[in-house]
Formats: sequence, C-alpha cells, structure tokens
Amino acid sequence: MNILISGGSGFLGSAFSEEIQQRYQQDNRNIHVTWLTRDDSQAHPNNIEMMTYDELSKTENTFDIILNLAGAGIADSRWSDERKEQLLASRIKPTESILAFIARTTIKPKLLVSGSAIGWYGTQGDKPLTESSGFETDFSHQLCEQWEQLALTATEYGVPVAIVRTGVVIHPEGGMVGKLLTPFKMGVGGQLGNGQQIMSWISREDWVGAAIFIIEQHLASYTQSQATQGNLLKTATENDTPAFVYNLTSPNPVSNHTFTKTLGAWLHRPTFFTLPNFLLKLMFGEMSTLLIDGQKVLPQALQDAGYEFQQPTLKQALAEQKS
Repeated sequence: MNILISGGSGFLGSAFSEEIQQRYQQDNRNIHVTWLTRDDSQAHPNNIEMMTYDELSKTENTFDIILNLAGAGIADSRWSDERKEQLLASRIKPTESILAFIARTTIKPKLLVSGSAIGWYGTQGDKPLTESSGFETDFSHQLCEQWEQLALTATEYGVPVAIVRTGVVIHPEGGMVGKLLTPFKMGVGGQLGNGQQIMSWISREDWVGAAIFIIEQHLASYTQSQATQGNLLKTATENDTPAFVYNLTSPNPVSNHTFTKTLGAWLHRPTFFTLPNFLLKLMFGEMSTLLIDGQKVLPQALQDAGYEFQQPTLKQALAEQKS
C-alpha cells in the first residue's frame, strides 16, 4: 500500500507513520509512506520518502491512501487577523495541491482522510455532540468548515473522503500535555477558570489506532450499505461517492478540573493555582475560548464501526506514558 501524508513530520503524522509501518511489516504486508513537504531536505526517517508540493504537481506516482494533516497549530499564538489568515492558508493550500493531484491522476486514491477538529461544532458547553449534531458559528467552526468543504470536493473525482474531527490529543511529546509538563512539574499547574468546562480528548495512541482502523475498514469492507450507518456526510449527486465524518475523541471526556487533578497526580505535583477567566481573556484574547468554553464531543461513529479504544480513560492514557 502506498500512502501520501501531508503534515507527516508533525505530532500526529510521524506517530501514524511509525505505527502503520510496524503493523504492516509484522504482517509481512508491503507499505510505502511518502511525506508531502515544502522542504525535502528536512530530517526524516530512512524508511520515509519525501516529496515536495512541486513534485506532486508533476509526479506520475499513484497512492492508495492520502492522509491530509497539514496545518498550523490553532492554539500556538493569539488570533490576530494575520494569524487567522495563516491558520486558514496553512490548511487550504496543501489541500488544494492534493485535490489538483487527484483531479489529474488517472488512478485515483481509494480514500482521502482529511483532518479537521472538534472546533467544527463551535462552543456548546456540556451538550453531548456526535457526528450528527449541529454547530455554533465562531472562528473555530469557520476554519474547520472551510477546510472540510474543500476536502469534500474529492468526491467529485470519485474519491471517498473521511473527515476526522480531532479533540485534544494527549501525549507528553507534544500537544496540550507537552506544553503543560514544565509548569506542572514546577508545581504551578492549575485549573482554568471554574474548571467545569468539558475537555474532549484522545490519546495519541488511540488517534493513530483510530486512523488506521478507518483506513483498513474502508479498504477491507466498504459497501454502499455501510455508507448509511450514521456517519455519512453527503453523497455526490453524480457518482454516489460517499463522504464520512468521525469524531476522534475518547468516549470519556472530562472537566478541566478533573484533567488538572489527574495530570497533577500523574506527575506527583500539587495543583493549587487557578487562572481566572478574565486573566485568560487578557492573555489570549479571542483564542481564550479554547480554554474557557468546553465541548463534550463523543466518538459515536467510530464506536458504531467497531473501534475499541486502547486508552479510554485519562488515567489509562497517562499511565502508559513516562513522566
């Protein structure tokens, strides 16, 4: 199997690449992973091929699966107008390049898995949200919606699309936990606001496992009848090419208070401090909504499809890591 990954060197893409190669090698199955990059001189594992976007526009190579993960971190800096444009462009431009490749290649990919985030649902407090839920309009929703709608145009070329809306990914090497390790180890970690806001999270191991599960389920057993099991986004009018959405979150979301206490216990550090809402708004501006306003997003489509979480609780996810 040939897989092309945009954002392959990132927090999720690199872990996915390593895991799927190990699984295929253990089963004596052939696999070839290519990372799509703007700079093919960057460091990368020896078993990974690098391809620039310019090379993609000319290549005659074919890919069974395309995994589209490129995009600047939404929580990396304040949301100025310039930053918002950067966040959108970092997602739209790579997706446009992938779609141009799909449009011109004779042998189409069997599946495009395209990234998104649970921010698509907007701020809805502790209301349970599944793939069939509606949304509230805010910047996070608008960003995700534009990215998703662009990716969905792959169905016009007969390529099925799986949209993966990712929650907060838990792993010490990056993401939220990676950023919190230093202050928590120093004993100055604490809850945000009143701590009641819900955090929908997933361990990086389960994110990778779920992504591989989605790919293998599609390749092994996709039929039109399966396309009606509840996570169907839409059907293209001309060719009935399906598109799906999956929430990549744990079935057990937690409050920020519980997350704070669990992380502190894992690190054997106190968690006495609290950052009040007004200070968070002062520090982060509009981006503070990611910290103050919770989302209770559940992985209904993933569980309906039969995926079994390896680390369904936060304690289990942290217990598997080294502090």
